[in-house]
Amino acid sequence: MAEPLDRYDAELTTPDMVILELEAKDKVDAATQLAKRLHAAGRISDLDGFLKHVNAREHQLATGLPGGIGLPHARSEFVSRTSIAVGITKYGHALDFGAADGPATVILLIATPASSFSDHLEVLATLARSLSKESFRESLRRAYDPDMIAELINSSLVFFDH
Repeated sequence: MAEPLDRYDAELTTPDMVILELEAKDKVDAATQLAKRLHAAGRISDLDGFLKHVNAREHQLATGLPGGIGLPHARSEFVSRTSIAVGITKYGHALDFGAADGPATVILLIATPASSFSDHLEVLATLARSLSKESFRESLRRAYDPDMIAELINSSLVFFDH
């Protein structure tokens, strides 16, 4: 059974779910590396099954956002609780997630239980609003500390002014 999302106790990511200096050959490789972190943290039960859901979602519509953001995501029965794995690409590397303004240097893989449609939309919408701010994107890029990145992501969902 999936855990319900409590936005005031939302440990959506932890430092062990953050990859600094991510090097990936493409968006599928990046999603795979990030999903492995979620799997190791016990947030997803079937790595291959979850990745099939992520890749199916990627084929429906590009998940790149303006400002160098990749936001692959999926709802899946293999997800035990809403989680986010974060990748900050190595300097000089960027990945094409289909954004009109170019490739991504910050990738956030969102995993949500299949039964949690409203949680999925709330996390996506809240993160997209936070990521629309240049200052927030720059904070993520410049943090170079998994603890700080996890705190930025988690607090963005708790403190965002709706």
